[in-house]
This record gives sequence, C-alpha cells and structure tokens, in this order.
Amino acid sequence: MASPSKAPQYAVVAYVKDSLGRFVEELRRDLHPDHTHLSAHVTVLPPRQLQGSEAEAIHTLKRHAPETGPFKILLGTVETFSPATPTVFIRVEKSAHRFRDLHDRLNQGPLFCAEEWPYMPHMTIVKLAAMNGAEAALAEARSRWAEFKGDKSTPIEEVTFVREGASHQWIDIATVKLRQP
Repeated sequence: MASPSKAPQYAVVAYVKDSLGRFVEELRRDLHPDHTHLSAHVTVLPPRQLQGSEAEAIHTLKRHAPETGPFKILLGTVETFSPATPTVFIRVEKSAHRFRDLHDRLNQGPLFCAEEWPYMPHMTIVKLAAMNGAEAALAEARSRWAEFKGDKSTPIEEVTFVREGASHQWIDIATVKLRQP
C-alpha cells in the first residue's frame, strides 16, 4: 500500500479482456515476469493524486464517461517511449480520438492532473525499470506482434476507476459503462 506520507495514485483504464488482451498479458509475462499481475488495458487517465475525494471522482466519472459512448479501437504498431521512459507499447491506430476526447472530458475537478506528457492512447506491453532492456523488449514485441494472427481490434464499452495498492497492484474502485447520450 502507499506509504502514509504519500497519497495513493488513481487512474482510469479501459480493460481489454479478449484474445488481444490475453496476447498482451502473455507477452508481458515473457518480457517482464514481475508485472504479470497487470491486466491488459488502455489508460484513459494516467496515475495521479485526486483533487478531491474518491466519491467525488466516481461522481465525475459516472457523469462524464457515458457521454463518449462505446467504440471500437484498432491497435497499430509496437513502439517505445524511449529515451523518455523504458516503456514498450502498441499504439491505438483507429479511434484514438475517442480516447483523447474521453481523457479530456474526465481530466477535471477531482480527477484533474497537469500531466507531464501529452496524452497518447496506447496499450502498454511492458514498462521496464531501466533503459538497457527496452530495445531488446521492443524487438521481441515487434516480432511477436507481427506473428499475432488474431483480431487487432477490440470494443471499448466501459472504463474502470482504479487505486494503487500494494506491490504495484491496482484495485478496481468503480466501473462505468459507456453509452450513447
């Protein structure tokens, strides 16, 4: 759990639970066994401290997330944020604008954060502790992604508000269905 002197971090994610999600989780397990507990997802709001209570954040999520409506994404190329961070990810190629709209709609009030980096929708494969393994992980991820024969698209029908727990675990707090207004 977060230390008493440090407020917990919160995020909003869209879980990917189909064959595409299982592929990413298996690849993560092979590249970084310490992070096998993480479920495949696209981050809507990156980790942040709340600017209010959990209840206020959930209210904001329930009020604004459904305005987006469900949509389908297509994942594109495997890339890295190196040299900024040793993170390997798959870019959201189709419907990324829907994630950006959702991000902008939710990044307010108790969920507001002046983020360090511009928001770019992606599915993280692995975030390493140091840069020295990022290039090898990138090469392996690109090779495996090229061999993936499954559907590279997936529906996004709900988002989940999560809180940081012990040992890099994330605890689901509230899930909200996306629906047409």
